[in-house]
Amino acid sequence: IMGTRLAVGLWSDDDAAGERAVEAVLGEMRRVDALMSHYKPESQLSQINQRADREAVRVDPELAQLILRAARLSELTGGAFDITYASVGYLYDYRAHTRPTDAEIAAGLGAVDWRHVIVDQEASTVRFSRTGVRIDLGGIAKGYAVDRAIAIVQDMGIVHASVTAGGDSRIIGDRFGRPWIVGIRHPDDPDRVIARIPMVDASISTSGDYERYFDEGGERYHHIIDPGTGRSAGELRSVTIIGPDATTTDGLSTSVFVLGPERGLELVEKLGDVDAVIVRRDGKVLYSSGLGEPP
Repeated sequence: IMGTRLAVGLWSDDDAAGERAVEAVLGEMRRVDALMSHYKPESQLSQINQRADREAVRVDPELAQLILRAARLSELTGGAFDITYASVGYLYDYRAHTRPTDAEIAAGLGAVDWRHVIVDQEASTVRFSRTGVRIDLGGIAKGYAVDRAIAIVQDMGIVHASVTAGGDSRIIGDRFGRPWIVGIRHPDDPDRVIARIPMVDASISTSGDYERYFDEGGERYHHIIDPGTGRSAGELRSVTIIGPDATTTDGLSTSVFVLGPERGLELVEKLGDVDAVIVRRDGKVLYSSGLGEPP
């Protein structure tokens, strides 16, 4: 679902209630995907991309609110997070190993600016201030869907659960009296981990250059696009963010990846309620002060 593997684990004294909770999670993830997918032409997000440069497009308040939340993250990160990166990002095809030319990137960069997206909360509409703008919520939507899924199981009375969508996880409660253990994978080997994080009532998200990519001429072209250049961000291999909710950790893992190690850690320390594990291109692992480097 949402182009990735979904995993749900929960603890219930009633088998039937537990099964209903799992099915409710799957249903909610599919609902969010149908609303926010840029692959589905009938989704509201796709309708925005097709029409918002000509007219205000009416959307569900839920989608309008998430776009506004993305805008606040753009402001917080100085534009490192920007859903309009898709104005250039759509030119990459990682399966076909194709990328835009320098001229195509230059032509599209003018449309990359989160301020081009105008949301009218009262009318629940979205429009673009210029042509050529596209948006993609891939850097925040999976985390949001995980949060929505957790909210649903909590409403059903579940107090111990883990929901994971790709690199985004949120955990409530503990696991049979002990913390849930989440491994951070090695960028070059999915069977190895660089760290294991014990977690209770927290979220964790990882963004890496190994998720969607191709290599060409000794360079890796991956899906984490720097909005300032229209090209793949190149200083890091992976970023893991630990924080209170998955929407936040999802968006920040992308942001810190784009910012790079120094500015990324500076942002994490400034925020205070999140921590980070960063893998540089040379393989060195950096930890925010809230974690401390393990012995």
